[in-house]
Amino acid sequence: MTRPEILPSDLALVSPPSYTQALQSLRIKHTRIKQVMDELNCLIYPGSQDSILMVCGPTGVGKSALAKSMVKAENERSAPEMQADAGIIPAVYVEARASGEDDFSWRLFYQSVLEQLDTDLEIPKYHFDIDPITGRMVSPRSLKDRTLAGLRTSVERTLRHRKTRFLVIDEAAHIIHQTRRNRLEIQLDTLKSLANQTGVQIVMVGSYDLFQLMSLSGQLARRTHVLHMERYRQDNDHDIRAFHACVQKFQNTAEPVWGQGLMPYADSLHENTLGCIGTLSAILTRAAKLAETTGSWSPDHLRTALLSELQRKQILEEILDGEAAINPGLTRSMPKLPKTGAQQRKVA
Repeated sequence: MTRPEILPSDLALVSPPSYTQALQSLRIKHTRIKQVMDELNCLIYPGSQDSILMVCGPTGVGKSALAKSMVKAENERSAPEMQADAGIIPAVYVEARASGEDDFSWRLFYQSVLEQLDTDLEIPKYHFDIDPITGRMVSPRSLKDRTLAGLRTSVERTLRHRKTRFLVIDEAAHIIHQTRRNRLEIQLDTLKSLANQTGVQIVMVGSYDLFQLMSLSGQLARRTHVLHMERYRQDNDHDIRAFHACVQKFQNTAEPVWGQGLMPYADSLHENTLGCIGTLSAILTRAAKLAETTGSWSPDHLRTALLSELQRKQILEEILDGEAAINPGLTRSMPKLPKTGAQQRKVA
């Protein structure tokens, strides 16, 4: 029995809100994510000298999707170990939230880490207790009432207890944006110290602004490895094919919305999004929402959902500036081997 074809004109009969939600939740493990994840998997291991790893890239490239995919993949890979010991949390995701304060809030950051690690731990009573009904960890006092040093100690102890291997900090550029320049080195020292005390590698994920931290000192640069999550370029055939594959995936996910009408605009979408999959996802979700509101699909919805020329120009300038800054920092040269006597005589 063949499945009846659903045409875009039948959109009102298909409960389109489910497709908008499907697009919002869709996570594509596309080429760029796979490339960076493979490299990170090689760099994250016990005893690594790279205590801090940085993943930098343009806005909308999919860095948050990468960060969450890393943690999910590690925890799935460690499922047998976690079943044997329910207290283990191999990987943790946390966002460096903007607090609205003048300086970056380490208190808020430590609270966020503890929330991700929260279960029934045997931690001294003045820090935590166990709810006899739920079995969950509770604090006799509010987290906000604790000293910063106490929160830091709790984070260190809990990361060790959980046998956490790596901590992913998304939106890590907020650490820079909310810090006076003369204190930036102190902020990174704080993270480096946390990594050293716990044996946990820290993966900082953020915009190109994050790369500024590499210029603070030679010691910090030595202990930090930078990875570049690039956009899909329009002057590279492999990138074009990879981007088109992502558009195809979005088309398939909400085919009852736009039928086969998305792929003809793949090149235009590539140009408008500057090759950033996160931006592509936002545009297509907006377009699907517009179709849901009107009850039918039209290419005009796609046009309305695109970035404006002003938005695109501003983002492009930021990308080009970021690429110009980071590319020299990723250039690595092998020293030339000295010529042997036989080679020197041959040249002569």
